[in-house]
Amino acid sequence: MQIKIPFLAEGVHSGTVVSILVKEGDHVKKEQTVLELETNKATAPIPSPASGTITKILVKEGVEISVGQAIMSLSEEGAAKEPAKGVGSKPAQEKEAPTITEAGDASEEYTYESKSGALPPASPSVRKMALELGIDLTKIRGTERGGRITVKDLKAYVQRLKAGSPQKSEKPAPVSIDFSKWGPVNRKPVSSTRRTIGQKMYESWTTIPHVTQFDEADITALLELRKKYAPSYEKKGARLTVTGILLKVAVQALKKFPIFNSSLDESKNELVCKHYYHLGVAVDTEQGLLVPILKDADKKSLLDLSIELAQLSEKARQRKISLEDVQGGTFTISNLGSIGGGHFTPIVNKPEVAILGVGRGIVKPIVKDGKIQTRTMLSLGLSYDHRVVDGADGARFIHEMVQGLEHFKEEYFTIRQVEEKKTAKKTTQKVKR
Repeated sequence: MQIKIPFLAEGVHSGTVVSILVKEGDHVKKEQTVLELETNKATAPIPSPASGTITKILVKEGVEISVGQAIMSLSEEGAAKEPAKGVGSKPAQEKEAPTITEAGDASEEYTYESKSGALPPASPSVRKMALELGIDLTKIRGTERGGRITVKDLKAYVQRLKAGSPQKSEKPAPVSIDFSKWGPVNRKPVSSTRRTIGQKMYESWTTIPHVTQFDEADITALLELRKKYAPSYEKKGARLTVTGILLKVAVQALKKFPIFNSSLDESKNELVCKHYYHLGVAVDTEQGLLVPILKDADKKSLLDLSIELAQLSEKARQRKISLEDVQGGTFTISNLGSIGGGHFTPIVNKPEVAILGVGRGIVKPIVKDGKIQTRTMLSLGLSYDHRVVDGADGARFIHEMVQGLEHFKEEYFTIRQVEEKKTAKKTTQKVKR
């Protein structure tokens, strides 16, 4: 049998082979990892579907492969031997896929639907072609087994669209420019991670009407509290950061304005209101910007959030982050304060509807209580999907963030209170038992 790249996650269609963990002749067990694939901002382990011996390795490290592609041949344990050729036996033939009218009529009301929310099956090259032409693959009925969409299906659909709309223009194919004509250059391949980031940002920017709301928060008092409690957090193995505090404030704002914790289901014209708070935090790594998710942020203390944030950030930088760690986010925070810069316009992390961009705190002369005072001001930029969020709500949300930072309760910093709650919870559980 052949070991193939399985379905990994929604939106993940290909990746680069990072490491091959077995060699030809090796015996492997079922579910044993045989290869690691760098895909969708994470490294995914590819397991063997059965126990047996690796007879042939079909790929090399550094090459890009697609979901469904064979990577190894496996001699499965206990597998029946194939009958010899010429003894009157015929190999079992696969059932043919039902015949479908050539990719369907472009004018018919066909929409691909999946209970799991997965995209219609198609190869990366077909998806890329559809993206360049601005074609929605969910409108094409695939003719291959399982409804898989081929290049032929896509071209046939485009031809029918052109026949119905002769004036419709197509996006021209990209042209390679010879920059060496003007001076010395060197070229290097774009990593699969960078391509994934680029494609996702392009999709978000071209399909979401962005609006960015700006404001500043006076974090002078907040920084004093942070300085006061930072040593006690360090004793617990946690680093008390502004990002960790922002997570706590964001949860409060999202609960007050739940529209920012939703997603737009364009296929069904429905707004999905989420009752969980999984917050993404953009992390700067050598491979690019990764966004690990802190699940159920509303149920965690500032200490818990600080510890988990440090752990996920380190996993991201070491490329040990899993697909599970980067999926399911409801709202994202991108804090560039440690690097520098002020206001900026972050791109919404689709399918979320909003993202908060945070710059560095700058000491400024500010008029407060009728007097000029020196205060530390933090720049904030809230980008949101204007199809879902109105400008007035955007202003209210960022104002809520400002108020949350400027009036952050000192009790949230207290570790003793957090530990007492945990002890009380454990005691209650023991009593119930």
